[in-house]
Amino acid sequence: MKETIFKYTLEITDNQTIKLPKGYEILTVKMQNGNACIWCLIDKEREKETVTFEMFGTGHPIHNDMGVSRKYIGTYFLDNGLVFHLFEYTGV
Repeated sequence: MKETIFKYTLEITDNQTIKLPKGYEILTVKMQNGNACIWCLIDKEREKETVTFEMFGTGHPIHNDMGVSRKYIGTYFLDNGLVFHLFEYTGV
């Protein structure tokens, strides 16, 4: 049973992994106190899995790897005016 909303801080990098409880639901991505964060609805008692996220800046190419699937999560804005688009890597 999903019972808690947790926040996870993202790094400003091309890709990164985060361990999330299985069955997680990503609710949103926003900036908070100068950091990009995702909020997820989770069941904190479930086993964790590694989830990979990719970030692409506006105007930057998104590699079109054969068979790679991505799920769009959202767009967030840095204070310096840069805009990033967050995708969850969903496999090949």
